[in-house]
Amino acid sequence: MGVFNKLGQAFGVQKEIDIEDYMNSEEMDNVDVLHEPADMYIKPVSVMSEEDVKPIEDELSRRNIVLLDITELNKRPNTRDNIVRELKRYIENLNGDIGQIDETRIIITPAKVKIIKRRKPQKD
Repeated sequence: MGVFNKLGQAFGVQKEIDIEDYMNSEEMDNVDVLHEPADMYIKPVSVMSEEDVKPIEDELSRRNIVLLDITELNKRPNTRDNIVRELKRYIENLNGDIGQIDETRIIITPAKVKIIKRRKPQKD
């Protein structure tokens, strides 16, 4: 028995720490022990409904880039259009940018991060 265990018992503390439980706890969800913290992250997010808009806005306000998966929304075009319109309005106020990558993915950037949108050259 170690010194700290004896001291703990002397003060009435007998709880042992289970490292496995600690590492899986909610406190450790945002801890990256392999890398230094970054200034910004790219966060993949699947959007299913209008309730998913607020967490997306929260990520953008934290200066993270959102890679939005709209596969499920493509089944409901009116809902998809409303959500994209709401996100465009938010991102314009934030001075960020939004662009569609393909049929199922949209990239949304926070303030001061712009997307270069290239158009294919027109053939004569």
